[in-house]
Amino acid sequence: MKVYRAEQIRNVALISHVGAGKTSLVDAALYDSGAATRQGKVDEGSSVADYDPDELKRGMTLHAKVIPVEWKNTKINFIDTPGYADFVGEVKAGLRVADAALVVVTAEKGVEVGTELTWQYADERNLPRMVLINKLDRENTSFDNALKSLRDRFGLNVVPLQIPIGEQSGFRGVVDLVSQKGYTFEGGNKVQEVAIPDELKDSISSYREQLIESAVESDDEMMEKFLEGEELSDEEVLSVVKKGTRGGQLIPVLCGAGSKNIGVQALLDASVDYLPDAADVLPEDAKEFGNNLSMFVFKTAAAQVGTISTFRVYTGTLKPDMHVYNVLTKADERIGQLITPRGKMQEPATEIPAGDIGAVAKLANTHTGDTLVGSKDITSALAPINFPEPCYTVAVFPKSQADLDKMSNALTRVVEEDRTLRVTRDPETAEVLLAGMGESHLQITIEGIKRKYGVDLEVREPRISYRETIRKKARANGRHKRQSGGHGQFGDVWLEIEPLPVGGEETFVFDDKIVGGVVPGQYIPGVEKGVRDSLKRGFVSGNPMVYVKVALVDGKYHPVDSSAQSFEIAASLGMQEAVPQANPTILEPVMTVTITVPESNMGDVMSDINTKRGRVLGMAPVGDGMQQITANVPQAELLHYATDLRSITQGRGSFKMEFYQYEEVPANVQQEIIAQHKKAAEAKK
Repeated sequence: MKVYRAEQIRNVALISHVGAGKTSLVDAALYDSGAATRQGKVDEGSSVADYDPDELKRGMTLHAKVIPVEWKNTKINFIDTPGYADFVGEVKAGLRVADAALVVVTAEKGVEVGTELTWQYADERNLPRMVLINKLDRENTSFDNALKSLRDRFGLNVVPLQIPIGEQSGFRGVVDLVSQKGYTFEGGNKVQEVAIPDELKDSISSYREQLIESAVESDDEMMEKFLEGEELSDEEVLSVVKKGTRGGQLIPVLCGAGSKNIGVQALLDASVDYLPDAADVLPEDAKEFGNNLSMFVFKTAAAQVGTISTFRVYTGTLKPDMHVYNVLTKADERIGQLITPRGKMQEPATEIPAGDIGAVAKLANTHTGDTLVGSKDITSALAPINFPEPCYTVAVFPKSQADLDKMSNALTRVVEEDRTLRVTRDPETAEVLLAGMGESHLQITIEGIKRKYGVDLEVREPRISYRETIRKKARANGRHKRQSGGHGQFGDVWLEIEPLPVGGEETFVFDDKIVGGVVPGQYIPGVEKGVRDSLKRGFVSGNPMVYVKVALVDGKYHPVDSSAQSFEIAASLGMQEAVPQANPTILEPVMTVTITVPESNMGDVMSDINTKRGRVLGMAPVGDGMQQITANVPQAELLHYATDLRSITQGRGSFKMEFYQYEEVPANVQQEIIAQHKKAAEAKK
């Protein structure tokens, strides 16, 4: 592939709801450009873009991929992103290095949940965009209905640039509203200019007026000319449409059917004509580098050669055998063979100039989100990727000793690849926790770990860190006496226990109230240790006991047989006697949950919170028809909340949570916890 200048490069992220046909579109574009001898098909497993075993199994994109298409002396780097909500990290990574977005919707359904979410992500990056109404060849489709849903949801600056010739099974071409010419796409990648059908002439006039009216807002001189009733030439219309699109005042709508290769070449023409080139939109933080080399790694993937890092060069030119400096890890990296990625195909590259996207293997200390520069004197980094926090957690266990030996390395590798994953170890339960964006996300990750690294992991729900406490005072005796020839063992203590305020700063207080040396001072630490150890083990559910004050009030000792260990055992026995008298209870962690949902889902979400034993604390509007609900909900009820909320809001809702405090568990739930503990204890015997 030849080297292109920044002015000849378009970096375009493909975004949509799942199943809108982005990947089929890319396969058609590769065929039209001559890069592929036949058009790949997702459902046949022959797609150039979807080749990962998990993608072939599920028939959908799971990873962002760069698919360059050479068209009219321009290189269009399409970044094909997943449509499924669990893989939002891949979408955010793709948008981070794109200069524009192509939003794909289906003619049957128009705007869907995924359209709304990915549109918001494009808004966050302030990216200019075009929309393709795809699958116009299917039954029960309507260009007008799909366009209406776009304009209703995203505003009147969404205007047609093309209208279809024919509908449903009769869809065969498009009319370009700028040139006012018709084109049909029949027989593979053959394009033919045709006379505009008479029945479309009125529509063309109306839609062209809409297009020009929106486009001239980007140019005062053209606006004045238009308002004075002067006719704009085709060149002037093209100029204002280009200016309006690049400035974001205008969002042109195109039509097509990717799987039938109808309208794809017109889409490529529009991408070249109207979307910004890489030289046009250099970010402010990249301008600081001047002509020095700066590049941003937006994806890291495991490969047979180690890892492959995919990056965009912002300034300067990258060549093989160069040394680059990682601003974040402070590491020097040597660049080996450069690669131009193209889905499952890769081509060697002689250089990657400013504005272009490339890949390189075996960078030892470079990860997703890192900035690489040409000199150690440079310390500033390019803006990171704004990854969302994971919201669904499972505990993972190795199925064998061999899996245990390899588990840590495998988990480290997948977290490097996917920055929406987190691996932590719960210090209390000792469980290894894997957190991600949803159930499917983690299921696919676990399957990938087995396939790539040969590590078989079992998934369970994380254990909740319950606590025990007491509700009243009690007093009991603990006596330990054993005679076995020679020195015996003797310790005798009286303990008084009482509750401390739940949620207070002090969770345990030990008070030495011994008078007159009835228990010598050297044995007191043994008593405290016995009390502490018994509290750690718990008494009714196997969970630590907290918010307890224990006083040593009396006791006896033997001058020969007593020892610190004897008093430790006596204290433990005393606690076992005292706690059942003190009305023990179980506490559970309660979380403060902040939930952002559409206003239309408010009632259902609050009703669901009530069924989860939650308390709604307040509500506040956050704009764009969304409301924020704050509630306190027990952690045990939130293990599947990512799935529940997605179901209630059709994927529009999001949430985050943090620990609030421990609160008493209702009696019926306590009985279940105690029964489970007894069952587990019996199983260990």
